[in-house]
Amino acid sequence: MASALRTVRRIAASVLGVGESRVWIDPERLEQVETAVTREDVKRLIKEGVIIKLPPATPSRGRWRIKRLQVKKGRRRGPGRRKGPRIEEKELWIRKVRAQRGYLKYLHEKGLIDSKLYRKLRNQVKGGVFRSVSSLRAHLKEIGVLKEGGVSG
Repeated sequence: MASALRTVRRIAASVLGVGESRVWIDPERLEQVETAVTREDVKRLIKEGVIIKLPPATPSRGRWRIKRLQVKKGRRRGPGRRKGPRIEEKELWIRKVRAQRGYLKYLHEKGLIDSKLYRKLRNQVKGGVFRSVSSLRAHLKEIGVLKEGGVSG
């Protein structure tokens, strides 16, 4: 009658919403389980505690812990490991562009530049026209948007 037991296990897994490996059937009450035919029978057995849903099995972290205790070396991603320039070109670019965009946003919010000019300058910043915020500021003074006193952002 092993096939009947397999069917009950499958139905119980469906009812409990878990995989078949997480269904536990009481070995002392197997004959009672084998007589179960319908889903209602299986639900009754679950209610009586003959069939139980097991907790999920999580992989052991023991091996990893032992390895960490033995080695104690970490991930080794510090500056001494890195090849190439101390500051990446991309990081420099990102810092520069963010500073310039922030300055443009500040000017736009203060009402010193209109939306059309803001959009034009933002595209120029994206295109790498200005080396820094100070060169952007110099350009704005040149085209007559800012006064000589300047606006610090």
